[in-house]
Amino acid sequence: MKSFTLTAESRSDIGKGASRRLRHTNKIPAVIYGGAIDPISLTLNHNDILKMIEDEAFYTSILNVDIEGKTHRAVVKDIQRHAYKPKLLHMDFQRVSDDQMITMMIPIHFTGGDVAPGVKTGGQMTHNMSNIEIMCSAINLPEYIEIDVSAMEIGDTLHISDLPLPDGVTSVELSHGKDHDQPVVAVQKSRGSTEEEAATPAAAEDEPKSDES
Repeated sequence: MKSFTLTAESRSDIGKGASRRLRHTNKIPAVIYGGAIDPISLTLNHNDILKMIEDEAFYTSILNVDIEGKTHRAVVKDIQRHAYKPKLLHMDFQRVSDDQMITMMIPIHFTGGDVAPGVKTGGQMTHNMSNIEIMCSAINLPEYIEIDVSAMEIGDTLHISDLPLPDGVTSVELSHGKDHDQPVVAVQKSRGSTEEEAATPAAAEDEPKSDES
C-alpha cells in the first residue's frame, strides 16, 4: 500500500473569517480528531494536498499527518470542495490505531470485462456499484476490492456476497442481513439486440410468398 505524509501546522485562529483568510494564502483549514487526544485545528498547504488527492489510494490509506514534528496516523473522513473551482475548502481527519475498527468507503475495481462471454456476444455490462462500505481494523484496510468479471454471461449478476473481501474485512451492508445483498455488476442483453431479434420475425412475415403452380 502507498504511503502519504502530510505536513501540517496547528492553528488557534478558528472560525469562518480565519478560514477565509487561510484560503486566500493558498492554505486549507482542517481538523484532526479521535483517539484519546483532543481535536486539533490544522493548516495544510493547498497545492500539496491537491496533488495527493489525484491518487485514488489517498482516500483509502492510513495517512501520516506530521503536526510540527509529531506524526498522527489518520484516515480522511471528509473533504469539502468548491462548487466549480479546483479548490479544497476544508478537510477532516480521524486518528486511528492499527487494531482500531473503522468503516470506510472502498472503490471496486472490475477486471476482465472486455473478455466476458456475455459482452462478446453483444450483452451490456452494467456496474451497479463502484464503491463498497467496509468494516475492518485499520491495519487491514484494503486500498480497493478487485472482482474478476471475465466469466460473466448474459443474464449473470454478481452481488456483494460474491466480492472477494480480504480476511478481516466485512461488508457493512451485508451486516444488516441477507436481504441487503445488493447487485454489484450484471450483464444484460443490450436493447439494440432485443429490438433486432424482435424485428426479424416480423420482417419474415412481410416477405411475399412464392406462388405455387
